[in-house]
Amino acid sequence: MPSESFSQSEVFVEVPGNPPPQGAEIIWFKGSAGRNLRACIAPALSKSDPRGTAIVCPGRTEFIEKYFEVGRELQAMGFAVVILDWPGQGLSERLLEDTRKGHIDRFETFMGALQGGLEQLQEHLPRPYVSVAHSMGGAIALAAISQKLVKVDAAAFCSPMWGLKSHFLGMRYLVWAMRATGRSGDYAIQPGPAETFETNIVTHDKRRWQLQRALIDAHPDLELGPVTWGWLGASLDILTTFSKPKILKEVTIPVFVASAAEEQLVDNASHEKICARLPDCEHVTIDGAMHEILMETDDRRQEFWEGFQRLLKRADI
Repeated sequence: MPSESFSQSEVFVEVPGNPPPQGAEIIWFKGSAGRNLRACIAPALSKSDPRGTAIVCPGRTEFIEKYFEVGRELQAMGFAVVILDWPGQGLSERLLEDTRKGHIDRFETFMGALQGGLEQLQEHLPRPYVSVAHSMGGAIALAAISQKLVKVDAAAFCSPMWGLKSHFLGMRYLVWAMRATGRSGDYAIQPGPAETFETNIVTHDKRRWQLQRALIDAHPDLELGPVTWGWLGASLDILTTFSKPKILKEVTIPVFVASAAEEQLVDNASHEKICARLPDCEHVTIDGAMHEILMETDDRRQEFWEGFQRLLKRADI
């Protein structure tokens, strides 16, 4: 059931110091089950000679406005930009009556939103396409690319969720049991005390850490809590597909993957395994970085962008 406060606003959530990319606008499109989904599109600064389109795929709990800085940087590189609010998060339509639950029925719902969004917005999105995907967005993007649901010309991944850090023995059985007994929409982890900068495990940069909190304070409907058993089961299902070398061999485009040396959320060992199976992949580990590399300190972010530039050169974009 969608949120009662859900509305198709055409206005961004803005806070001081976080302007949207130049010319950015909100476009609504339809996802599976007729859900209303939100996207941000921003034109290339050179409308007569765009470099292509950068497709920004955020992670879990994230939303369009958090990626305004990334969008501006991609525009400065010559790209048009599209950023998505996934089904069930941001200001896209939520999936449960309790809108704070981090839920999804299956990853095909996310992948369909990516495929459908690009198809419905293609008149605004010049080729070639390069995806920039973080965390859960990295699982969505890799699955969609490997299954040929979307066609991109290069792909960059920032701390992709290709394996879960916490994966105790028997988790899959427990998840199956919860889903089979109708508890898919229950929290797998109960909400706890609010995170502080001192207790956060995603970034060393206080200003960028505070940005997400400031945006949620400005528009509380952006907030998303812990995951449900349904989300956890859907994640395990999609991660299993990445263990099939034949699927990964289909990803022949140039790929760049950045892992965080101080990672505490996703499994960096999965990055090594998958990168070894991708035909054209550069993999780096950024020293001193926590999970949200693109929200990290300037020097750590710069390492990601240097790798991204190498990717563009390899892809001749």
